[in-house]
Amino acid sequence: MSDKKWVYTFGGGSAEGNRSMKELLGGKGANLAEMCTIGLPVPPGFTITTETCKYYNDNDKVWPEELKQQVKDGIAFIEKQMKTGFGDPDRPLLVSVRSGAADSMPGMMDTVLNLGMNDAVVEGLAKVTGNERFAFDSYRRFIDMFGDVVMGVPHEHFEETMEALKKELSIEQDSDLTAENLRELVDRYKAVYRKETGYMFPENPKEQLEFAINAVFKSWNSPRANKYRAINKIFGLIGTAVNIQAMVFGNAGDDSATGVCFTRNPSTGEHLLYGEFLVNAQGEDVVAGIRTPLPIDELKKIMPDSYEELDMLTRKLEMHYKNMQDIEFTIQQGTMYILQTRGGKRTGHAAIKIAVDLVNEGIVSREDAVLKLVDPLHLDQLLHPQLKDENFDDNEIIGRGLPASPGAAVGKVVLNSDEAEKLSAKGEKVILVRIETSPEDVGGMAASQGILTSRGGMTSHAAVVARGWGKPCVAGCSDIIINYKKRTFTNGNVTVKEGEWISLDGTLGVILLGEKELVEPSFNEDYHTFMTWVEEFQHMGVRANADTPEDALKSRGHGATGIGLCRTEHMFFADNRISAIRRMILAESAEERQEALNELLPYQRDDFKGIFEAMEGLPVTIRLLDPPLHEFLPHTDEEIIHVAHELQVPAKVMRNKVMNLKEFNPMLGHRGCRLGITHPEITRMQATAILEAAAELHANGVRVYPEIMIPLIGTHEEFHHQATIIHEVAKEVFANYSSEVPYKVGTMIEVPRAALTADVIAAQAEFFSFGTNDLTQMTYGYSRDDAAKFMMHYLDHKILPYDPFQTIDIEGVGQLVQMAKEKATMVNPELKVGICGEHGGDPRSIEFCYNLGLDYVSCSPFRVPIARLAAAQSELRAKARNIQKAQVSAVAE
Repeated sequence: MSDKKWVYTFGGGSAEGNRSMKELLGGKGANLAEMCTIGLPVPPGFTITTETCKYYNDNDKVWPEELKQQVKDGIAFIEKQMKTGFGDPDRPLLVSVRSGAADSMPGMMDTVLNLGMNDAVVEGLAKVTGNERFAFDSYRRFIDMFGDVVMGVPHEHFEETMEALKKELSIEQDSDLTAENLRELVDRYKAVYRKETGYMFPENPKEQLEFAINAVFKSWNSPRANKYRAINKIFGLIGTAVNIQAMVFGNAGDDSATGVCFTRNPSTGEHLLYGEFLVNAQGEDVVAGIRTPLPIDELKKIMPDSYEELDMLTRKLEMHYKNMQDIEFTIQQGTMYILQTRGGKRTGHAAIKIAVDLVNEGIVSREDAVLKLVDPLHLDQLLHPQLKDENFDDNEIIGRGLPASPGAAVGKVVLNSDEAEKLSAKGEKVILVRIETSPEDVGGMAASQGILTSRGGMTSHAAVVARGWGKPCVAGCSDIIINYKKRTFTNGNVTVKEGEWISLDGTLGVILLGEKELVEPSFNEDYHTFMTWVEEFQHMGVRANADTPEDALKSRGHGATGIGLCRTEHMFFADNRISAIRRMILAESAEERQEALNELLPYQRDDFKGIFEAMEGLPVTIRLLDPPLHEFLPHTDEEIIHVAHELQVPAKVMRNKVMNLKEFNPMLGHRGCRLGITHPEITRMQATAILEAAAELHANGVRVYPEIMIPLIGTHEEFHHQATIIHEVAKEVFANYSSEVPYKVGTMIEVPRAALTADVIAAQAEFFSFGTNDLTQMTYGYSRDDAAKFMMHYLDHKILPYDPFQTIDIEGVGQLVQMAKEKATMVNPELKVGICGEHGGDPRSIEFCYNLGLDYVSCSPFRVPIARLAAAQSELRAKARNIQKAQVSAVAE
């Protein structure tokens, strides 16, 4: 037996861990230890490490050899601290068993409360506390949670049993059940447990504890936990910790309570204690939304001393952690306990305001505000639309609830999470409507435009998850009654059927009938202040992928330092151009083809002038025609006949051309530079349009910096062929305009062979831009358009840790990028290197690009602020690593 430590204790003003041990103890365990060391009232307990979870799941669900004794020692530690005995009716100790990964995953893994209860202990607890009702209320809760979490008995079966008893007794509220009623309910719960499992309810507390620990370990790989990690791009964690802690009881009477609070408003960022609580209840009642709780201000009236203590403790925690905190607390007969603290989930607006306020209050530096307090995805939320008209008629409002997560959403009503996922995958906009959400609903919540619940509060599961994702949410809308069987909900006057349109305003907590118009959001002074701090620490460039002057201006407004990808083919689909491109494709001779291209030239030139003017003084990278020609032709027989008539050619000719251009694998076919080589007149026309637009503006005093990008090359000969045409055109254009414009010719590295031979290509190219969409496609051999059919299966079964089309595959595709960059810059140190695939807007991919030393990333216009923040954070993390290395070296010396 080794001396490997699997268990760390906390309590009594000391702890074996601290907050820096998050990877080992999980966020919850590390913070429980930290709170003990700074003198907060935390019930004692111990944490089983994340390494234990990994061992368990890697070794056929078997514990490490040393764990059993270490858990026994941990229980003995709690017994000593609490002066109680686990399983001892005379001095009963009950414990909670909770999960806690390094990254917060609210509600995704399992929790069991009141563990250690049995028929003897419940009688002892009733005697010791003098409160028989409290004891049996705790017992029935334990049977329910143990049955649900550990044995898979659906919670609904216990809920139905309680409702049946309340109906027999003509009782409406759970709190109206007497001690005698609860004794009866415990017996009925045991009958449910036995019927569903085939076993008697376990009486041995040690057996209960082992089962519960195993259930938490298993929940790490539950479908809901895997889906949550995939949605939130949480990678690299080895498992969850398990926290076993002495129970304290918010359901011990009217002088007891339980609640959740935030040190600042998580929706708005306002500096006020914010949260809710329930008197005579346990914590799960609050977060699960089973009862609608009271706002935290009411605690000041009901228990003023406890409120003052809570206010003091929350301020102490915020100052210590230098961040807004999400805190769980319990008051047991007037005594305050803090059960958890963590950095609070917040909306994008709140994140910005909290960051700016904490800097202004002198609590954090600008560096820490940028690095730690605002996630790039928070900026994503700021771009969510709002309702255009917020002056609603009363007849439009079908309900009001709690403004749980701001922003507006419009969609079709869906009452089932699986259905929401299916419809969303088909491109439909849906709003998920549930009585209350549970962790099983995360897939449907992620797929929905917004979320509506009829039950639950501001800290219910729906509210917390929606805020974390930036999804508009209205919670606790008691105005409506939801009927799952009829697939409807009603407010008594209006009945809305599944599939009908509604609109949500999560900022106001309003539900509206019908499909309302949305508008883009505006940005306040705090946002602009924060982004000036980002600019201070961001030195890697962020460009935009933009094909129109409107998108270019939008990108510039968001702080883009140029256009990294302008796709010329998008310009060809306008009505006045598509006919010309089709005539060019149908041309039987070079002369006919040139005639059609001559018609396109002025359109292309005007397009480029608009973009150059919008981006004056900044580089604009324009990719020459990339897709195969068949994409510009009709596909169905009806379309072929219609287009043939428009172009005044026989339908047979059109049909033959469509057949001739059809390819078995068009993504690997006649496209990109291959088109330019077989039809050099296309390259010549586009180069002429680009350079004439630049020369004309240059002559008028506009500063333009065109960069012409040759797509899909695999050999340096392909590059040379196309670059030669471009340079020849440049000479002609500049001679005609009697002035020269600085321009560059480079290429998109998206074929693996181009990456492997980057040094040869770099000898001629002036810039590289990695097209990581196609590079990923060709490296993996996955069709980007078809990979969705198996990608979720791959992610669920951990074949892949994440979708490589969303986050760059560092081990494979990333190695190609790194190798190409290193080989190319050895040959051409002045070479500019960037990335313009979808990965250019992904924070993890951006950090990889920064660490590799790329000059810029390029992303869609609305993701520019996100990329800028990710770039600044990458730089600050690198700076912190360098400081740490220097300190280690200094100590070593």
